Amino acid sequence: MSVKKTALTVLSAALLVPAMFVAPAHAAPTPPAQPADGKAPPTTPDAKAAPAPPAAMSTVGGALLGQPGTQVNLLPGAPALPTNLTGRSWIVADAETGEVLASHNAHWRLPPASTMKMLFADTVLPGLPKDQVHKVTDKDMEGVGPGSSLVGVKEDLEYTVHDLWLGVFLRSGNDAVHVLSAMNGGIEKTVKDMQAHAEELQALDTHVVSPDGYDAPEQVSSAYDLTLVARSGLQKQDFREYCGTVGAKFPGKQEAGKPREYFEIQNTNRLMTGAGGISPYKGIAGVKNGNTTMAGATFTGAAQQGSRKLLVTVMNPGAGGANSVYEETAALFDWGFAAAGKVKPVGELVPPKSADTRPHGSPAQSHENDAAAGGGSGGGIGTALGVAGGALAVLAGGAFVVNRRWPLRGRRGRDEDWV
Repeated sequence: MSVKKTALTVLSAALLVPAMFVAPAHAAPTPPAQPADGKAPPTTPDAKAAPAPPAAMSTVGGALLGQPGTQVNLLPGAPALPTNLTGRSWIVADAETGEVLASHNAHWRLPPASTMKMLFADTVLPGLPKDQVHKVTDKDMEGVGPGSSLVGVKEDLEYTVHDLWLGVFLRSGNDAVHVLSAMNGGIEKTVKDMQAHAEELQALDTHVVSPDGYDAPEQVSSAYDLTLVARSGLQKQDFREYCGTVGAKFPGKQEAGKPREYFEIQNTNRLMTGAGGISPYKGIAGVKNGNTTMAGATFTGAAQQGSRKLLVTVMNPGAGGANSVYEETAALFDWGFAAAGKVKPVGELVPPKSADTRPHGSPAQSHENDAAAGGGSGGGIGTALGVAGGALAVLAGGAFVVNRRWPLRGRRGRDEDWV
């Protein structure tokens, strides 16, 4: 078994978001879970028949983010936004400073599909040691919805937590989500845990019904919330490892007296793999894609070019085709990297309610120092790339580390101690 090790680099950020963009810690009045039918302003031919966003949306992160339509403040020399955007909602943000560079209906509450699995992982992952072994029961698999994406978990076979998370991130396996939920105390408890964590993150557009993102009435999130969740998850080394993994071997049949069988699984994120005719995006590091009947296509991605790290979320493009969500995400990444330093932020990604917003506040914790995580560099934040039964393929995303610095509430300009 070959194991690739990726050295992690930590880049600090010194910019603060102006206080005019700092939102209160409470949400604006909750808009309807599903918007009323209507005619949206015709931004593209494909978007003419799209329902209109709510007139009133949350202002968490800044007043402009609560307004319908595209929000961007271009400074001299800034590139224009892409003209082919059809997503009902999207956002481009700096992963480290939290500055929102541009957005479109950022707080529109829409079905999230499997991007909900980011919240599931950020909630449940820290509590389950990755080397813990679990034998799957029939009860563990109850409630997996018809037509669900599956990785191939089977009853009466044993899996490590590490195996199951690979199934969640690479194959978007609802079967793996249900087993991990069972290990967390059950579906009902996991949904409550996820909702509580969303509220802690101030992801207040999010209403959790199922942990796997399977279509359910009133299950909603927003481009803003999904970006908050991704930013939180990327603080955790285990989360970064799984979402940055291209391919791995997953445990298969297990017969007495014989070595266990393994089969190959590949990430369904086409910007990582290049599947479906999409070119892999330079510097891509994850995070999660989804597609259901109610949600359409959804995607949150993280990418780094030079020292700049961006997060982009796109929800439900109006353009047809399986690749539209990836094409629009790539176009927004291109714009974001070109526009960095040439736009005035339209808002910010707010810190969690309990965050230490003093300079150099404590980062989120994970199993980064577990013995089972293997060796690494950078004082305990090395990426563990070993997996039982086969090698793990990891992109440059393994080195993507968000060195998050929270803005100080009530302060204007920069805090010189952060420079």
